[in-house]
Amino acid sequence: VAPTCLLVLIVGTAVTWDPRIPAAFLAWRSYILPNALLAFVLNVLVAATIKEVSAVGFILAGVCKDIVIVLFSWMFFGEHVTGQQCLGFTVALTGVFYWSYLKANPSSDTARFAERLLGMPATPPQPTENTPLVKEKV
Repeated sequence: VAPTCLLVLIVGTAVTWDPRIPAAFLAWRSYILPNALLAFVLNVLVAATIKEVSAVGFILAGVCKDIVIVLFSWMFFGEHVTGQQCLGFTVALTGVFYWSYLKANPSSDTARFAERLLGMPATPPQPTENTPLVKEKV
């Protein structure tokens, strides 16, 4: 993917080239270089996060990140947050916590209730230390 992106950027730069670009880059390099480094670190963190959690976990982390950004701007910058946004955040966070609980306790009564409610086939109970390895013949 990276070589393709580079090719597109080179073509775009050639088509829209302006001789003032190198001087502008030098003037803004103290902002551009740290920003490029931060973007690189972000891409590495995204790859590491997807490797450690599932794709669903990555999406849920993104939902939580969006909520934190809005709450941060509300607390520190005085941005207006509507009741509808608060309700949406509450529903989203409830879903995230519920998903996390179901992943941690798949054989809980709550998980079984959700399976019945959604019409999913019931999962067999998870074996414990007391579960016999071989069933007794009758």
